Amino acid sequence: MDLATIQALAAPHSLDIFGAFHATGDDGCAPGTMVLLSPLEPGFWPHVTAEPEFLDGAPDGLDRWSTRIITMLATRIGGTPHFPFGGPPYAPFIRWAERTDRAWPSPVGMLVHETAGMMISIRGAILLPDSLDLPPPPADSPCTTCPQPCLTACPVGALGPRPYDVPACHAHLDRPEGAECLTGGCLVRRACPISQGFGRDPAQTAHHMRYFHK
Repeated sequence: MDLATIQALAAPHSLDIFGAFHATGDDGCAPGTMVLLSPLEPGFWPHVTAEPEFLDGAPDGLDRWSTRIITMLATRIGGTPHFPFGGPPYAPFIRWAERTDRAWPSPVGMLVHETAGMMISIRGAILLPDSLDLPPPPADSPCTTCPQPCLTACPVGALGPRPYDVPACHAHLDRPEGAECLTGGCLVRRACPISQGFGRDPAQTAHHMRYFHK
């Protein structure tokens, strides 16, 4: 088994490898190779919303779809599935994302990924018992050479150089002027130059915003 094979098996389901790392007991899981899976863009949202979990009228369609597909993939390749939902307790996916050396803390605190920017949506992970060969990581975070427009993109200063002001963010989303963030996505995430080239469907971003701002 290698990463190229896993990537080829995931692609028909509009999933891609977010990153992978060699896990130890310190990572809150068994030793092995942890492979994180995220949307393959462009095209993820049209694919997943045509699946049974989005057509049956039941809640949490995205999580139920992720569970079905990633569990199926894990069984096929002899791994164990893990998910960022379904807790508590919750698996430490933020730590795992950073362990891949392909996601870093951004200037505003949230993670930035080498190809997704701040449009990160990890759908799950598969832990394989063997130690797979991993490609070398990028030399550094893309933020080091970025003009960092994320620092000034929030219209109410909820996200910036200071800690995240969650109440200010939700209050803005409750007002008419917050409609652009609520339906089009967080302006800070959208300001990231890498996010702008990722190809995520705005409807997916609106979906995540609805769950965030319940």
